[in-house]
Amino acid sequence: MPDLEGFNSAPPEQLRPLLTECLAVPRWVDALLAGRPYADVDALLAASDRFADLSDDEVHAAIAGHPRIGERTAGDGVSAKWSADEQSGVTASLADRLLAANAAYEDHFGHIYLVCATGLSGEQMLADLSARMDNPPDVELRVVNRELAKIAALRLRKVLA
Repeated sequence: MPDLEGFNSAPPEQLRPLLTECLAVPRWVDALLAGRPYADVDALLAASDRFADLSDDEVHAAIAGHPRIGERTAGDGVSAKWSADEQSGVTASLADRLLAANAAYEDHFGHIYLVCATGLSGEQMLADLSARMDNPPDVELRVVNRELAKIAALRLRKVLA
């Protein structure tokens, strides 16, 4: 994976798959590529955040590739590894409760529950999911957008690590 200098100079076709693993929104990927070179990691993260104000359709497309909290992504690609690391706070004893809560959330909102899980315990995720059930659907979609932006920022840091 490239450092910032490598990120700034790499051919777009080399970076596009990695960026898509960070946030599967072509407009966001294109904007980050077009914004190069970045002076430092903070400038890259600021650009990521600026371009991560997603339309409803982009939010739905972006969450389509994420596993449910408590489930593991099939496969062994970089996104699957990142997802497993991000969900490391989910213990086997909580998996059934999270799956049931996820099902209720999906029935209510029509899409999976998504949270930037890094650093959260399974209990914290359950509490967050429960609190978000009271959100109106349009508000919840904006919450999901913010969570996607957080995940993208964490994954960009991993790309540059």
